[in-house]
Amino acid sequence: MTTVIKEAEFIESVADALQFISYYHPVDFIQAVNQAYEREANPAAKDAMAQILINSRMCAMGHRPICQDTGIVTVFVTVGMDVQWETTQSLTDMVNEGVRRAYNNPDNVLRASILEDPDGARKNTGDNTPAVIHYNIVPGNEVDVHVAAKGGGSEAKTKFAMLNPSDSVVDWVLDMVPKMGAGWCPPGMLGIGIGGTAEKAMLLAKEALLDPVDIQDLQARGADNRSEELRLELYDKVNRLGIGAQGLGGLTTVLDVKVKDYPTHAANKAVAIIPNCAATRHAHFTLKGEGPALQTPPSLDDWPEISWEVSDTVRRVNLDQVTADDVKSWQPGDTILLSGKMLTGRDAAHKKMVDMLAKGEELPVDLTGRFIYYVGPVDPVRDEVVGPAGPTTATRMDKFTRTMLEQTGLLGMIGKAERGPTAIEAIRDNESVYLMAVGGAAYLVAQAIKSAKVLGFPELGMEAIYEFDVKDMPVTVAVDSKGESVHQTGPQEWRAKIEEGVVTVS
Repeated sequence: MTTVIKEAEFIESVADALQFISYYHPVDFIQAVNQAYEREANPAAKDAMAQILINSRMCAMGHRPICQDTGIVTVFVTVGMDVQWETTQSLTDMVNEGVRRAYNNPDNVLRASILEDPDGARKNTGDNTPAVIHYNIVPGNEVDVHVAAKGGGSEAKTKFAMLNPSDSVVDWVLDMVPKMGAGWCPPGMLGIGIGGTAEKAMLLAKEALLDPVDIQDLQARGADNRSEELRLELYDKVNRLGIGAQGLGGLTTVLDVKVKDYPTHAANKAVAIIPNCAATRHAHFTLKGEGPALQTPPSLDDWPEISWEVSDTVRRVNLDQVTADDVKSWQPGDTILLSGKMLTGRDAAHKKMVDMLAKGEELPVDLTGRFIYYVGPVDPVRDEVVGPAGPTTATRMDKFTRTMLEQTGLLGMIGKAERGPTAIEAIRDNESVYLMAVGGAAYLVAQAIKSAKVLGFPELGMEAIYEFDVKDMPVTVAVDSKGESVHQTGPQEWRAKIEEGVVTVS
């Protein structure tokens, strides 16, 4: 029996799914994070997960993005051979029109992050198109679609290897995960693809991330095949690494591990890892020629009621008055509430500033004694002063750090995840500081921003230099003025506790 799918219903279904996943976490993911939160023994990691859960509930209520990085869209389309299309466009064009409408929705504008000419001008396409689309043609009369929006920070941590047939997949994964750092915003999921060719392994890893969190069910019933054996072994051993939420050390690094495999050449064993971050975003729908397939909102009862408490040990800092001597007293792991005016700037702004300094040109803003926040916010809607504004991965700014600290008088930086050796040395040498905000809590962070204005490079859009006026923005001291990094000491401490049996992972 032939099914007729109309252009409008396909486009509307794609647009609806992308809006939906921008502010609703999958319920299975929320439940898994909550379980990890309840059993976490490291206060810093527990606090990070609390912020993720609070942010998630706020986004579900306010219909605003979970993360400021609203992702690159990946779509898996399975088309039945008995389907006919009532359209003048290609299927690829219809997918991209759905993306375009979703990201330009005036009630919930999503950040356009896609750049054309990736090794040249890197010009923003303005509407987050084109999507990355994978097609499969099968018998039947339905169209089955999986839509995902993948953040750049987690995608950047993708790993691939062509192992020898006798090499251990488990050993390779356990070697790679610590090297991924915390820029993928754990706790999350690992998708692992094994076999086929290089590109097939990568595709398998990406597809695996579409599956629901069900590791506890697998633990209860036991493995039926090699892929499930790998899932159980890796889930346990990755969590025993002690990396923890946001890389701060703790009991839960992964909420689940997914493994898909495919037959391969006798001489090869292709293996890929793709992590999904704390802004896990994917949805599924099926079209049967009966109109658009719209997503069903979950109940807010599915979200835990968690409050973020300010303890007596939290330090309040006025950014308008903070001094270099004040910074020297801050210790790794300290929780700080920032108030006052901070600057923003990420990759493109840093590149422009460093180039200007090299030419002896004056910067558009004086950075002396200031803090800069690595962020590319979502555009505001209605009465917002700024849209969701969570941190971006700080290591991308490492190569600029020494120049910025030594030639501008910059006092401190705020970003996501760890800093590399180059940046840590520059921070130590200049007695500066690096503060970490929680990745995956962008809407929560935005509530602390009371005003925002562009001070420099307006042509860069979301990468322009803003000045934010904030009130009680929560951060953690990640690298102190002596160069001690909590992302090094935290996982070391908690891995030792796990190995000694002081705490247990489940």
